[in-house]
Amino acid sequence: MDLGGTSDPYVKLFLLPEKKKKFQTKVIRKSLNPVFNESFVFKVPYNEIGGQTLVLNVYDFDRFGKHDQIGQVSVPLGKVDLATTIEKTVPIESPPENRLGEVCLALRYVPNKNKLTVVVMECKNLKKMDVLGLSDPYVKIYLMIGNKRLEKKKTTIKMKTLNPYYNESFSFDVSQEKMAKVHLQISVFDYDRVGSNEGIGMVIIGQNASGPGLKHWQDMIATPRRSVAAWHTLMPFDDD
Repeated sequence: MDLGGTSDPYVKLFLLPEKKKKFQTKVIRKSLNPVFNESFVFKVPYNEIGGQTLVLNVYDFDRFGKHDQIGQVSVPLGKVDLATTIEKTVPIESPPENRLGEVCLALRYVPNKNKLTVVVMECKNLKKMDVLGLSDPYVKIYLMIGNKRLEKKKTTIKMKTLNPYYNESFSFDVSQEKMAKVHLQISVFDYDRVGSNEGIGMVIIGQNASGPGLKHWQDMIATPRRSVAAWHTLMPFDDD
């Protein structure tokens, strides 16, 4: 977060929906791998705990200006077993104002037909791209080997929406041998009638992806001939 390539991180935590009590860790100077090792106690009646969400906001301390938010983590307490001590590592999500949205895709591979099918189901919470706070989104699907584009498909354009529904299916002819080398790049664009279309965000799915992009691909390979659906969080476009 700083010009020096480091950060001065600290964490603020509170429970939703009340947000009554907030705690804050100490600031760790000049570190991208801070160790806090601090404990905080919230007193919550047992019958209310299932409806609460623990929010941890990570900030970069700035002595002179506004503290920049690095990101946040939300933990719905109704979905975790609070009878045991839980220790886990979770990715920090972008601050809400920097989020680009999500895309839902269904993937299917039929080995004996060499057929890879991608269904673009829908997108939600896309970034606002025009002055009215809307977007005219469409989705492009690239079949890639390395940085080389083998084939390209695209959906229809949905006008004036941040939550477009497509349910459009596209198929690629890919041999089993080639499946080990290819990956999919899913890109969401905002259509512009006058200027050039602006990219909103992208997702990589394949053996060379990480996290959900890798898991979705592996789940598809593990269940041939079956359609596997998943949501993916859009990432910013790489400069290259």
